Amino acid sequence: MAASLPDVDSVKAKALRAFAENFGGQAAVCAYAPGRVNLIGEHTDYNEGFVLPMALPMVTVIAGRSHGGKKTRVLSLNDVVGATNEFEFEAGSRADIKPGEPKWANYIKGCIANFICDVPAFNAVIVSTVPAGAGLSSSAALEVATYTFLETLSGKKPEKPEQKALACQKAEHDFAGVPCGIMDQFISAMGKEGCALLLDCRDLVTKQIPMLHIDNYAFLITNSNAPHKLSSSAYCERRDCCYEAAKMLGKKSLRDANMNDILALTSRNASDRIVKRARHVVTEIQRTLNAAVALEKGDFQQFGRLMNESHDSLRDDYEVSSKELDSLVSAAREVDGVLGSRLTGAGFGGCTVTLLRKDAVDKAIQHMKAKYPGTPAFYIATPSGGAREISVN
Repeated sequence: MAASLPDVDSVKAKALRAFAENFGGQAAVCAYAPGRVNLIGEHTDYNEGFVLPMALPMVTVIAGRSHGGKKTRVLSLNDVVGATNEFEFEAGSRADIKPGEPKWANYIKGCIANFICDVPAFNAVIVSTVPAGAGLSSSAALEVATYTFLETLSGKKPEKPEQKALACQKAEHDFAGVPCGIMDQFISAMGKEGCALLLDCRDLVTKQIPMLHIDNYAFLITNSNAPHKLSSSAYCERRDCCYEAAKMLGKKSLRDANMNDILALTSRNASDRIVKRARHVVTEIQRTLNAAVALEKGDFQQFGRLMNESHDSLRDDYEVSSKELDSLVSAAREVDGVLGSRLTGAGFGGCTVTLLRKDAVDKAIQHMKAKYPGTPAFYIATPSGGAREISVN
């Protein structure tokens, strides 16, 4: 069976209890932000293409209170943060905040440093149901939850939610040292219940894509429990191949390329590797646009076919799949009622996402468990809302 996730109120209650136990009194402010699953559109973001994620019911909650002291102190109840689950630093000017140890604290420090105003010192507790290292964007959930918490704490908000997302992305770039795209922060901040979000990574224009006819279908997320193995060098190699392909074609990015351009790369003596990387990006951008149209029409058969094509391209052309992910995808596709299955996230570990009829969920889980050599975890994903303040009462 798929694991049942605690709802936001349950996670909030845990955070409030921990705050009272560790800091005394009741937290005055509470906020949350969700993780995400990308339904289609992988490795298109840094090529100025399109992505189609949806927010998840997996969330990160922050509960806290400001005080009159000089030090900000934050406690995380998550097991994966390492040996040190608590940190403190001198509150004051945003310009004075610097990254340091423990590393997980840098995501929070970066959001404070990139907030729209200085914030007073505070105590806070963090609780999350977003699994780390699974490709479901636990880092963006932490960043956007922190920023939303700071909004509530200070009473200040940027004019547009895009500004919040961009500030959180900058925090990850500058403080965590991760050159991430913008998708994760955008969907965590701007997710809408019942919708996926089509994001144009060139101009950051978004469109909510309603899932009006999904009653008989579900998205099943399967965590391979094989952590990401896509090293920074492997990531950079793929990104650089894309940039080189665009340069050879005289284009700003592969967003502007088409299949005729892919053929032209061969005639210009591009390496097989560059051709394959570029082919994935060009076809994936078009698949993502086609998938958004299919989703709006309620054509889940077509959406599933596009998911399958996406995985095959990521496996064969972009070469970011793994034996664990391929095993889960192959097993899922063998089940009657499964419309499509693909890896989601950067690849080389993490999760798959499978579109299937609701009456096929149990059968699919049983079959995937039987075929997979590891111990996967399963979650039913429903399109959920983005970050917001929640009442402490």
